Amino acid sequence: MRRRDFITAIGGSAIAWPLVARAQAERVRSVGVLLSTSEEDAEGQARVALLRQGLNELGRVEGRNIHFDNRWARGDAARAKAGAAALVNQKPDVIVANSTLSLAATNSETTTIPIVFVVVGDPIGQGFVSSLAHPVLRRPVEPARADRTWRAGTF
Repeated sequence: MRRRDFITAIGGSAIAWPLVARAQAERVRSVGVLLSTSEEDAEGQARVALLRQGLNELGRVEGRNIHFDNRWARGDAARAKAGAAALVNQKPDVIVANSTLSLAATNSETTTIPIVFVVVGDPIGQGFVSSLAHPVLRRPVEPARADRTWRAGTF
């Protein structure tokens, strides 16, 4: 009888293992969002909702495989700097900056976390990027890392 129980347990483990492995394979990604508006601002809330909706359409569901950490600068450079520092301390997989203020604060806080930016006036003229065709942020980086860029497919 013990032999039969042992064989049943091994068989059950063999069947269940791929399901457990698949469930553990997908890790929760973290997205830090730094907005220049306040939490009460309808436009800022709409932008966050659209970001979540877009990622949801790509299969990233909050609470299942993605986590958002929002910070609000309220148009204040000091709050933006503090928000950027707080986000960097959380070590997200990517940071989204929605304005020149947010991008400047975030860009000064990290050289290792990818930053996706929107609504930035003249990013070339302000020295954030050298080309809109390949908008990789200009940062002081080690030469070995200079050719590394974040690709949307890896996220």
